Amino acid sequence: MRTVLINASPKRRFSASSYFLALQRLFLRGNAVSEKLRSKKDYNRILNELGDTDAVVFCLPLYVDGVPSHVLLFLKEMENFCRRNAIRPDVYCIANNGFIEGKQNEPLMQVFRNFSARSELNWCGGIGIGGGVMLSITRILFAVNAAVFCFNMIWNGIQNGTLTDAGTWRGFLLGAGILVFLNLGVLIDIFRMGRAMNKGDGHYFGEKYTRILLHSFFFILIEDIYFTVASVFGGGIFRGWLLRK
Repeated sequence: MRTVLINASPKRRFSASSYFLALQRLFLRGNAVSEKLRSKKDYNRILNELGDTDAVVFCLPLYVDGVPSHVLLFLKEMENFCRRNAIRPDVYCIANNGFIEGKQNEPLMQVFRNFSARSELNWCGGIGIGGGVMLSITRILFAVNAAVFCFNMIWNGIQNGTLTDAGTWRGFLLGAGILVFLNLGVLIDIFRMGRAMNKGDGHYFGEKYTRILLHSFFFILIEDIYFTVASVFGGGIFRGWLLRK
């Protein structure tokens, strides 16, 4: 089985889409090819990968309750390309948004469903994920947790001559457990979609919606703090005051 994974986020790095595609890749058999879709210069390269492809997975953020404009333009090109070359891959989608409810991605899923029907492709469903930005940050937190764990183990080895410190292990496992729990809904649905893709032959997965496993009150509080800090360091709060009207 050959699968093309298309990261359609306009961000150059550390996008939530790249994170979810990396997770999806873990549960795929066969040959998986990763591509980035950010502008028109990417069109021909990606289209040329579709010739002998069994499945295509689009992973992208929700923009104003819909598909980002550069992705819409690509879908038009892909429709014509698939018609001309009689290509009919299975189409899947992983959409994420900054809101907490994954159901917010439903209009985007409808776009891909309609695109597949018009292009005579096999729409096989997808996953709508709420709290995508925060879930993406959990991978950074996991890396920090792992780095602290390694440092503590080395420090204990220097001081006590042993790397088996129960307190250090408990702290690491607790942090790792929390991060896995926050991602649990996404991991389950991505595993299930990967299993459906591995069956091939246009196996219909359906449209599933999940979210970060965090209470809405805490989610909103953390999001407000995060975006305020990001805005301050990015100049977002003050830049608007200084712009010429």
